[in-house]
Amino acid sequence: MAQRIELLPEHVANQIAAGEVVQRPASVVKELLENALDAGATDIQLIVREGGKTLIQVVDNGAGMDRTDAELSIVRHATSKIRKAEDLFQIHT
Repeated sequence: MAQRIELLPEHVANQIAAGEVVQRPASVVKELLENALDAGATDIQLIVREGGKTLIQVVDNGAGMDRTDAELSIVRHATSKIRKAEDLFQIHT
């Protein structure tokens, strides 16, 4: 599988004023659903327990990631959507 996640160049990362902040379970759900859509999912299941306090799970049929992408995806300024600052204006979700 081709690598999808890459680290942003430092000069691009510095141009982004604010990152994504998890404030409540709803923001987690929003982010996970956007990720599923970005991965091309056409079938998405959302599983929530206790209002998101004990479980928030999204199961989808999107493209997925290999191990390298999964590990890189949690590194600061890693993304599959942005390669240069101009790409910030092309994000649709």
